[in-house]
Amino acid sequence: MTLSLAALFVVFSSSAPMTTKVKPKKVKSGIVASNLDNSVKPTVDFYQYACGGWMKLNPLGNEYSRFGSFDVLAENNQKQLKDLVLKLASQKNAVGTVEQKVGDLYKIGMDTVQLEKQGAQPIQGELKDIAALNREGITKKLALMSLEGLNPFFGLFGSSDPDNSDMTIAYLWQTGLGIGDRDYYLDADQQHIRDEYVNLMAKMFRISGYSQLANCQGREKMLAKRVLALETMMANCFVDKITLRDPYQTIHKCTPLDFQNMIPAIDVNEYLQTLNLKNIDTLNVAQPTYFAGLNNILSVVDMEVIRAYLAWNVINAAAPYLSDDFVNADFEFYGKVLSGKQENKPRWKRVIGTVDGCLGEALGQMYVKSYFPAEAKARMEQLVKNLQWALGERIKASTWMTDVTKRNALDKLAAFRVKIGYPDKWRDYSALNITNDSYYANVVRARRFESAYHLSKIGKPVDKDEWQMTPQTVNAYYEPNTNEICFPAGILQPPFFDMNADDAANYGAIGVVIGHEMTHGFDDQGRNYDLHGNLTDWWTEQDAETFKSRAQLIVDHFNAIEVAPGVFGNGSFTLGENIADNGGLNVSYTAFQKAKADGAVKGDMDGFTPEQRFFLAYAAVWAANIRPEEILRRTKEDPHSLGRWRVNGTLPHIDAFYKAFNIQPGDPMFLDPAKRARIW
Repeated sequence: MTLSLAALFVVFSSSAPMTTKVKPKKVKSGIVASNLDNSVKPTVDFYQYACGGWMKLNPLGNEYSRFGSFDVLAENNQKQLKDLVLKLASQKNAVGTVEQKVGDLYKIGMDTVQLEKQGAQPIQGELKDIAALNREGITKKLALMSLEGLNPFFGLFGSSDPDNSDMTIAYLWQTGLGIGDRDYYLDADQQHIRDEYVNLMAKMFRISGYSQLANCQGREKMLAKRVLALETMMANCFVDKITLRDPYQTIHKCTPLDFQNMIPAIDVNEYLQTLNLKNIDTLNVAQPTYFAGLNNILSVVDMEVIRAYLAWNVINAAAPYLSDDFVNADFEFYGKVLSGKQENKPRWKRVIGTVDGCLGEALGQMYVKSYFPAEAKARMEQLVKNLQWALGERIKASTWMTDVTKRNALDKLAAFRVKIGYPDKWRDYSALNITNDSYYANVVRARRFESAYHLSKIGKPVDKDEWQMTPQTVNAYYEPNTNEICFPAGILQPPFFDMNADDAANYGAIGVVIGHEMTHGFDDQGRNYDLHGNLTDWWTEQDAETFKSRAQLIVDHFNAIEVAPGVFGNGSFTLGENIADNGGLNVSYTAFQKAKADGAVKGDMDGFTPEQRFFLAYAAVWAANIRPEEILRRTKEDPHSLGRWRVNGTLPHIDAFYKAFNIQPGDPMFLDPAKRARIW
């Protein structure tokens, strides 16, 4: 997974990694026999063979649109967080302490009596202000909403200067589509989604009281259709997601005056001053064509529709934190229609998610203390070093790169910052107040706290010790602007990482995750950044063209995968993640083979060779059941390929996979060697 923003500094060595021969001890293979489906041959459908048993034993519950290995671990982490939070909620904590804030926010979120009694009251003041808004007040209102974490029409945030990654500058970005991806608005086959979206807005305008405040009772559906039309105009101006994968396409620096000339419908000076960005002299307008189009939209759309659109942004953001009529309406569309879920998550899970979102590092500090063993961090540090060595060896041995590009790649690899488990310093939440007024009011205060925190970074040096994920997150990331890889404590558990399993499985699972994040530094996006995180072309023209031609094999392969009847994958959109999967497998396999040669891997176990255990462990990471609606949604919105195809789409490109399972020409898992992508 790649992020765009943000520590341990691990110095890369070109020498072989340190490995310790395994002392005689009882370890397990790391392969769970019940996860397999032996009725299917691995040469025919490896995903079904490796994961079919798991899929049968873990049917989709009504609250899920997809349920997989990640979700099992996330569920366990959430239960652990619940135990921590319940303990705090049962205590008498001093006012202002982080313990009080965590415990009280949970109790407020669980107080359904107060939630039902309050109804729409927590958002009435905001809706009343919007209903009285005139055109001259648009700029101020947009800035105030931005401070509360809402970004109608566009958003402003801080990120590393692409030319000087040590400094944070302001980015302006296209936002504000309530359904999500622009294709929902533009594709002819998405009309049913748009119809249901209109029904949702109309209902929300009514139950929130906005239609009464705006004197449009009985016209809610008509107004909702006009808001949809406005968002469709915006979608037509949006830069498409494939173009946005090229970081050079999102760099357009200008002065505030230049931006003012681009969008005269907004008072740029007033907007920046309201955000407390008074002395800013440089902006990066990521999509100038969108903002030019937005200016035209704001000039022609009447105020009734603009007010309704802004009101809808407030209602939509508040709905999960209000009474059941709002929660249920929100779930009907975003849960059922878009994702195919049958029922909402129980309230305790939703509230724990809110506490986690508002006070994430505070919970993370408690989580690490209770559940993350020190030996896991030490083992991960060694695995990362082994994977760095392996990637370095593969770069050196590459036959398609010139020496100058190899040297630049090795320098970048050596400069990787590595973050494992948890940060060395924790967030200070003293400025965030949690009080018993309303659940939504507390969420708004948390959003203001977070917005102020991030806006305060603009114009200042980048804090390269900051984490972009909390320790309890079941995920990992690569950050190109700081050239860092991060592995939170939450993912360092089975099936990703098992301290009691043989290393063949660990290299196949967490090893590939490590290699995946490292490879993001050299995927179609990450390769554009140098060792310092600056957007710099460090490639020879010849090597850049060769990279593109090799990557095109992956694009073509995933474009040809039919993920649902008549629906195909988007190889260009998922290219970065597919390159990272491809590289992660190759890099981790190299490290695994070195560990095997050093005696750190056992021989055959449970009927499988070490090589077979490696690939079975990789597949097990992506075991999941998924609903048809979620397949379609993720294909539009998610830059990752679906789990099935991260296995069946990626493994045919890995030469070692063929030998491990005797894949032969004519087998469904066989791919012509000329069509196999070999990059990292």
